[in-house]
Amino acid sequence: MTSSETGAAGTMPFHGNVRPLLSEVLHAVDRLLDTGEPTTIDLAGRPFGPGELEHLEATLGTGELAAELDALGKSRIRETAYPGVWWLEHRNAHDEIVGRYIEITHVPEILTSQDADIAAGRARLGEQFE
Repeated sequence: MTSSETGAAGTMPFHGNVRPLLSEVLHAVDRLLDTGEPTTIDLAGRPFGPGELEHLEATLGTGELAAELDALGKSRIRETAYPGVWWLEHRNAHDEIVGRYIEITHVPEILTSQDADIAAGRARLGEQFE
């Protein structure tokens, strides 16, 4: 087995859909570095075989940052062991997974404040001083 066929610690082969997905992530990281363009990969539309999704998640590992949102269900956003590569998982009010994504970006879009929310918060803060 060559080093290009081994997993994160050189112990597990990249098989099935894991290898092409990791290649897609690598190209997306290059694009982010070259142009600043982010990429979102919807994992729900991928045909994973038994254990492949878990293998992908283990291969990408866990980084230093994580956030949890609670809006119509929990969303967990965590940086993988590779800066700029984020694992996002959204759940509904019944704790069922309704979305799973890999985002290649500086900061996941879901964590950025929207102008309307900032304006509403500014208005509430302004009321505190009146």
